Amino acid sequence: MQLTIDTQTDTYEQAIAAVQAAYGLNPVAVAGSWPDAPVAVPRPGPEGLSGEDLGQGWTERMLFDTVAAVVPGARAVLRRLVEVGGTASYEEVQDHFALHPETPIDRTRIGGTLTSVRAVRRRVGPDNRSNLLERDDRRRIYWIEPALLEGLNRAFDLADARPDLLRQEPTDS
Repeated sequence: MQLTIDTQTDTYEQAIAAVQAAYGLNPVAVAGSWPDAPVAVPRPGPEGLSGEDLGQGWTERMLFDTVAAVVPGARAVLRRLVEVGGTASYEEVQDHFALHPETPIDRTRIGGTLTSVRAVRRRVGPDNRSNLLERDDRRRIYWIEPALLEGLNRAFDLADARPDLLRQEPTDS
């Protein structure tokens, strides 16, 4: 017998019940004999995010879809901008990531890393051409509209709770 469990859609309890049934066990009897069984806690997902316009056509769901789809380096830069209130100079971003312990990005590659945000924005952002991440080359700053910061915070909270929903770097194998 072959058993397939989809960890994205099946609950833990459904998976255990399927395995028990496959081995001829009565799942109800087994669960009754395990008095301290953990209570099923629903996993958060993007379906719980708001579809309301936060500003410039962006919704919480669009923000999460963007966070989930960009390359990990771009995700880290977006998170950093949210942490510092939405605005940082090019130099601040470069300095922060030059020696970052988890996501080091060479100073000369920050701009290239952030092209992922623009590419994903075309696919999942609003139709009005508004950008999530803005650049001012004259003043040498990156910024995110203040109206989007709280939605991005919620998107990053979900990303932390469900890293399985995020794009990962390809593994060398």
